[in-house]
Amino acid sequence: MAGLAESGSNPDVDLLYDINGLARSAPHWFDRGMEFVGEYGLLLAMVLLVLWCWWTVRRGGGEGAASSVAGLVWAPLAAGVAVLVNVPIRGFVERPRPFVDHQGLDVLVSGKTDFSFVSDHATLTMAMGVGLFVVHRKFGLAGIGLALVEGFCRVYMGVHYPTDVIGGFALGTAVALLLSPLAMALLTPVMKAVERSPRAGLLVRTRRAGLTGRRTTIPEARAERPDESDLAA
Repeated sequence: MAGLAESGSNPDVDLLYDINGLARSAPHWFDRGMEFVGEYGLLLAMVLLVLWCWWTVRRGGGEGAASSVAGLVWAPLAAGVAVLVNVPIRGFVERPRPFVDHQGLDVLVSGKTDFSFVSDHATLTMAMGVGLFVVHRKFGLAGIGLALVEGFCRVYMGVHYPTDVIGGFALGTAVALLLSPLAMALLTPVMKAVERSPRAGLLVRTRRAGLTGRRTTIPEARAERPDESDLAA
């Protein structure tokens, strides 16, 4: 293909053509599905994963429920902060979209006129995935897996170079981890205050989880009381 010849020995461009070439040979319905998944579907799946993790954490309760919920609040906030950090990065690098400089790409999404480096979608999903991983390992691994699929989809769709995706992964990870101590220091007291509220406390833990924690002290309290039969004697 002409595009392959133009790419020269640049592995970034070569990999772009290799992955995007899959779209050219795929059925039309599959490309339309990848378009939806890569543009909206995986972002929605990531949000649902965060909500599922929150539901699991609040039902489990425990002393660390407030800090866990604080971490789950930080995950989408980290994604938002990472995208804001990306604004000056894109303006500084000013890398055009791959279809601007390279011919023969099968571009599944039209209307992309902004710069390419780094990928907002890759940044968003990886920041949320890493934020989830800090709170819950299994949910975090699932989130990171979704982020990797998102990165593949962006290259498959012809709207990003592989290095755009890698840069997004790095940016999302850095923001989620480096700012996590500050975010947790600010959010954990807020979640503890919410937990003490009779109604809003349900956002942190269920009533059943709270009662379970209190009931553990009842047998101990009864054991300390003298037996009524002993008093009668």
